[in-house]
Amino acid sequence: MASKKKSGKYLKFMIYLLVIVLVNVAGITLFFRMDLTKNKVYSISAASKKVVATLSEPLTINVFFTKDLPSPYNNTERYLHDLLAEYAIHADKFFNYRFFDVSPEEGETTDATKENQQLASNYGIHPIQIQAIEKDEVKFQKAYMGLVLIHGDLIERIPTITATEGLEYKLTTAIQKMNNKISALLSLPGKINIKLFLSSSLETVGPFMGIGNLSNIPEQMKTIIEKLNQKNYGKLEFEFFNPTKNQALQAVLKKYNIMTLSWPALSKGEVPPGEGAIGLVMEYGEKSLTIPLLQVIRLPIIGTQYQLSDMAEMGDTIDANIERLIDINEEIGYLADHGTLSLTGASPANPVQRQGQDSATNFRTMVSQTYSFKNINLKEQTIPENLNSLVIARPTEQFSDYELYQIDQFLMQGKSLALVLDRFNEVMPGGQQGMNPGQAPVFIPLDTGLEKLLAHYGIRMQQSFVLDENCFRQQMPAQFGGGDQPIYYAPLIKNRFINKDLDFMKNIKVLVALKISPLELNTENIKKNSLTSHRLIASSEKSWQMRGRINLNPMFIKPPPSSEEMQSYPLAYLIEGEFPSYFAGKPLPLKEVEENKSENDEKDSEQETAAKPSGIDLSKIERTGQFLSKGKPGKIFLMASADMLKNNVLDAEGQSSNATFIMNVVDYLNGREEIAVMRGKEQRFNPLEDTQAGTKTFVKAFNIAGLPILVVIFGLGVWFRRHSRKKQIQMMFGS
Repeated sequence: MASKKKSGKYLKFMIYLLVIVLVNVAGITLFFRMDLTKNKVYSISAASKKVVATLSEPLTINVFFTKDLPSPYNNTERYLHDLLAEYAIHADKFFNYRFFDVSPEEGETTDATKENQQLASNYGIHPIQIQAIEKDEVKFQKAYMGLVLIHGDLIERIPTITATEGLEYKLTTAIQKMNNKISALLSLPGKINIKLFLSSSLETVGPFMGIGNLSNIPEQMKTIIEKLNQKNYGKLEFEFFNPTKNQALQAVLKKYNIMTLSWPALSKGEVPPGEGAIGLVMEYGEKSLTIPLLQVIRLPIIGTQYQLSDMAEMGDTIDANIERLIDINEEIGYLADHGTLSLTGASPANPVQRQGQDSATNFRTMVSQTYSFKNINLKEQTIPENLNSLVIARPTEQFSDYELYQIDQFLMQGKSLALVLDRFNEVMPGGQQGMNPGQAPVFIPLDTGLEKLLAHYGIRMQQSFVLDENCFRQQMPAQFGGGDQPIYYAPLIKNRFINKDLDFMKNIKVLVALKISPLELNTENIKKNSLTSHRLIASSEKSWQMRGRINLNPMFIKPPPSSEEMQSYPLAYLIEGEFPSYFAGKPLPLKEVEENKSENDEKDSEQETAAKPSGIDLSKIERTGQFLSKGKPGKIFLMASADMLKNNVLDAEGQSSNATFIMNVVDYLNGREEIAVMRGKEQRFNPLEDTQAGTKTFVKAFNIAGLPILVVIFGLGVWFRRHSRKKQIQMMFGS
């Protein structure tokens, strides 16, 4: 009998063991993943799946990551493992990845580890120093935390990965960029010419300028180009020109704006007077880029210094400019005239303006990672047909009817407009913008003509600024009393005033606006034309408007005495649909050309007049076609604050919520909503919701007194239950 029981136990054990083995086998063969996080942080986006599923050449990702790193870096390694495994699930046969062991074992480095570390160094992945806390001691250690992507002959690297935020976006956009670059290079009918201009006359004056070895630069540059040619399918062609030996090159130097230096006799006549040029030009077709090789630095007391570009970094510089030259990124139109915001940091009116917080260079850097800007001079040219969107940022000059007609018809073609406008022109006294901080600026109302287009489409900007009690607060220095100063014209847009209907807006929790005007919809026009409007952001219910005489000095701004004067105001709208043309039913405008009536042109004018047919009124000839009175489905984004694109609001890395918001809008207008959603899901800033004063008081009181009272009540309940049970037992046995 005992033997039967024993054999039964063994049989059960074997059955259980078999079930466990079968479950593990099923887990390996029937693999699936389930991401339970709210934003699907550990699942790749649809855009990532599409990119890796459509690879046309092998892609290899080599990861160099030190093992067993302290927190939080170990979480980054684990996330990277999971992310690449997720890519592999949805990729085709061309996707591969590998983790290389670069960790020394017990203080000793094996031959294999040395080889992997050397391989990482060859790819430009070097160890960084991180901080670790062990046994209550702060220690520092070196760690490899980077990866390299190899696609065909192209190489991209992410040298430092210290956090998981934005990692999927970086990988996917890098893969997409490499795909586009391979396609663009293979389809080039000609070669990219790289021309070095270096005058041999500079070799005599170079030692006096603190620069030497100029004679080695041509050979160094040739070596760099040969190395780059290996991964650019032989599409580069190098040429060296010496302007000292060929005076006919002077016109070419002016054409490419090459730096030219001239000097008098130096060192008591040992160095004769002369001139020389130095610079690098990259040219393909009609496009060219000039790369300076010599920087001029002016230091206080020391004076003017000259510094040559680092030849070790020249390969990366040329490689980055190849991407700009062949336009591997989708182009975005940017209105470059009519006084719009300059992307270079200097305005035409003030070309020496420094690239400070008042410029939009961060916006240009951020957008240029995935797009290419194409400057549009509307006064001289029409808007190209191949553009999908046009950005107009802070125009200050009047648009002619013909220029408005071009913008109108661009929208009618089903394209997108990103309008970041100012309702006022901020001018310092005397007309010197930003040059006299001691005086208050004057705000002059702007009316460029775009306002009547927008009003026709169903939206208008109010002639005021929005001020908000929920605003950014500036920390004041101790000499000014300390504390914080509310900046009422910088509203803080809380989560509940951000529209979550669109997917790319769902993970944006907070924004900061600056000098922004409220918007107003014409609901009748919107409804009549079957347009869809999305109010993207709005101020809080504690907002009011500043009209008339504008003074944004925080010391003189006070909230209204009554809350009845406050309300929430829309600050940004996205409108979609088939827009009606502003020029429908009106005479179509013609391009006006200014005529010069100088004496030298009189003969030409007389000849042109004689050549015209007499007795014909050309204005009576009617034209039809090439005009759209009703547009195809298009999009308009409108926000009345150009400060939202400036450096004091946006960061070049695109990590802030404001930067994510702007880039998501740009992607959405260009049909890349999946990319926008992927970028937005990494936003992990989750501020607490606003609570009323009564709620705060209740929570405090509950934590201080409520919890102890609950513990006492619970204890009394337990005592009463035990006492009742004791009485029941006594009654049971007593009877």
